[in-house]
Amino acid sequence: MTRDDVRANLASWEADSAAYQERGKALLNDWSTFGWGVWHVPESEVRALGDVRDAEALELGCGAAQFGIRVAMHGARVTGIDLSANQLAAAGPNMQETGVRFPLVRGNVEELPFADASFDLVFCDHGAVAFTDPTITVPQVARVLRPGGRFVFCMSTPFIWITWPMIDGPPGRELLRPYFENRRIVWDPEDPGPEFQLPYGEWVRLFRANGLLTEDLIELRPNEGAATPLGDYVTYDWARDFPAEHIWKVRKEPA
Repeated sequence: MTRDDVRANLASWEADSAAYQERGKALLNDWSTFGWGVWHVPESEVRALGDVRDAEALELGCGAAQFGIRVAMHGARVTGIDLSANQLAAAGPNMQETGVRFPLVRGNVEELPFADASFDLVFCDHGAVAFTDPTITVPQVARVLRPGGRFVFCMSTPFIWITWPMIDGPPGRELLRPYFENRRIVWDPEDPGPEFQLPYGEWVRLFRANGLLTEDLIELRPNEGAATPLGDYVTYDWARDFPAEHIWKVRKEPA
């Protein structure tokens, strides 16, 4: 990701932080649930993280720390990192409300400010992986993971990328752009922060090149009757028919 990309994404999140937190509050701040993605598919069903007790864990693009708080509630020792000062500031009230506190670091996940082999788990739910160049971020994650450590992250699928209309969503049922040629995209010229994606095979090869073994790819599907305050991202009917989000589970090879 170029410095211009970093500045554009930072400006976007600083400007949208308050509106995003308000828009998603009913979902993000429901502490009685622990789920993934915009449909909050329960972790108890997908078992993407599994047992996190006593794990040293890092959340990439932690935002206002809602997902990290849930992981900490299950016994992990969490550290969060995010580029947006406004997003990090929004974490304070959430930590006060839940009584769960952990360190928050302002930084770019393409340049993780942590020592090698610092964490047992690196995770995010629609966090910084989508907004950074994976060819830079994945090697950084591999560096800070301990042997046997896990990288678990949720993001949009290529299905979203090839069916989403420019500027105005949600995605439809028509293929609008090539699958193979999409790596970086700016959805709205007035909001020039880019997002990043890879074809499935390239993800697997990128993991392997950095000593990460693919354990699972979980394609999320909303439960019957599910609702979300973030319906402008994808409609219920569409997400029941096609995978809008998926969770990669990879593990660093033992020493």
